[in-house]
Amino acid sequence: MRPIDLAREHGLSAQAIRNYDDAGLLPPAERSATGYRRYTPLHAQALRAFLALRAGHGYRPAVEIMHAINRGDLESAYRLVDAAHVALLTERETRAEVAAALGALAGTAPHIDGPPLTVGELARRLGMHPATLRAWETQGILRPERDRVTGYREYGPDCVRDAEIARQLRQGGYQLSQVAQFLDSLRTAGGADALAIFLASWRERLTTRSRDLLAGAAQLDTYLTMLDRVR
Repeated sequence: MRPIDLAREHGLSAQAIRNYDDAGLLPPAERSATGYRRYTPLHAQALRAFLALRAGHGYRPAVEIMHAINRGDLESAYRLVDAAHVALLTERETRAEVAAALGALAGTAPHIDGPPLTVGELARRLGMHPATLRAWETQGILRPERDRVTGYREYGPDCVRDAEIARQLRQGGYQLSQVAQFLDSLRTAGGADALAIFLASWRERLTTRSRDLLAGAAQLDTYLTMLDRVR
């Protein structure tokens, strides 16, 4: 087969196939007497495997996987594949924990009547020491307003909500930096409803990546089976 024969299946150019070949993503190809590359079904499957891996793993990891396989280093290739699944599982668990924390707060929205809370009042509400709330402020977790006259901290509804969420996450074992990152996402999303939409979108992205990883693994397995037959 010629480069264009491999290219047509994927809507690529012949030059793209030559570039992939030069990059070591395909097994070595024989040359004709005139110097033209000759490809086989093995090369066609290597290309399918790389393109499928790229969808799930990203370009650079897919390149590393193919390089490892084509030099016979299957152990390194398997480690790269396994690492992607571990990372995806970790992200999936993180999303589930964030969603659970948001759900736990759904029935306890901190509506406040009257003026904003002082640091002492908020501390009593949460059952913690005021110093903890001040420490959370330095970490960017809480952003209280200041009274223009006295300079005292004032915790309005949004700030109380953030404090409630922070307490839940801290009880769940989250580090302060993780709590701050979560609350930044909440503020950027525009509130709990918007964040729920964000979480649903996040779940869809994880599902898509899971399917892409499975598709990549299937094409890679076919390529490895073909390699076993020719080696």
